[in-house]
Amino acid sequence: MSSPHHAGQTAMSVRWMMIPAVILTLAMVVFPLGYAIYLSLGGGAAATGLGVSNFERLIADPSFWSALRITFGLFAVALVLQLVLGTALALLLNRFNVVRGLVRTAILSPFMLPPVVVGMIAIVVLDPGLGAANWIVQSLGLPPFLWLASPTWSLVVVALIDTWQWTPFVALIVLGGLQSLPGRVYEAAEIDGAVGIRRFWYITLPLLGPTLLTAAVLRSVDLLRFFDVIYITTQGGPGNATTTLNIYAYKLGFDFMDVGYAAAVMIVLALLVLGSVLFFASLRKRVSW
Repeated sequence: MSSPHHAGQTAMSVRWMMIPAVILTLAMVVFPLGYAIYLSLGGGAAATGLGVSNFERLIADPSFWSALRITFGLFAVALVLQLVLGTALALLLNRFNVVRGLVRTAILSPFMLPPVVVGMIAIVVLDPGLGAANWIVQSLGLPPFLWLASPTWSLVVVALIDTWQWTPFVALIVLGGLQSLPGRVYEAAEIDGAVGIRRFWYITLPLLGPTLLTAAVLRSVDLLRFFDVIYITTQGGPGNATTTLNIYAYKLGFDFMDVGYAAAVMIVLALLVLGSVLFFASLRKRVSW
């Protein structure tokens, strides 16, 4: 049995070993965030003094509010689709045990692809003249569709691209939750006559609440800061139809060199990401069983 003195030395050694990780965290997270706040307040090479003028500009900037609406629109459409389709796919995989391993391996491929590859695949498939999507549409007797060039539907199309890539990820999370559900609950439900859709609605879905909210947290972080696929496929267009806060900040900082204002936009986006994580995390605590 180890002595209290030896245990104290071990704990102290562990604390010293954590110092490099703490320093790396400060260098990789705290410093960039602090510098972004500094720039958003008017700091930098051409600074004349710190202030909140960039945040005052946000309030009167219609492009900012448009980007904010588009960000939340993309977030809502993609998150709902991914949770619904991911749950359906997980239920299907959980039902057919024989092919589960093979299918699970096959569906991993979309979200393992780099965003650049996903964007390029989308451009090829959705090309108005030569793409497979319009070939299928025309073979059904329908007119060709401007998938990524439609001001009305381009945001929905981008949401569908992200849904194609990340629904399998949600499905794997939900599948893990399904396999951890207590079997005795279902046995009791069968005795009470709960079968089919009633069994899913009143038993499976409530028990999956924490798992679904965990998936929502993970996907919210990515969806609110969604950038890669949008920039590759539409670059925020047509017009500003797919200009999210991330795309807007990128254009401000690199196209117009308005770094301070771009930093202010990104600070707002960071607060939105943090708020969404805290919101879903609090919901998860309430529905935990």
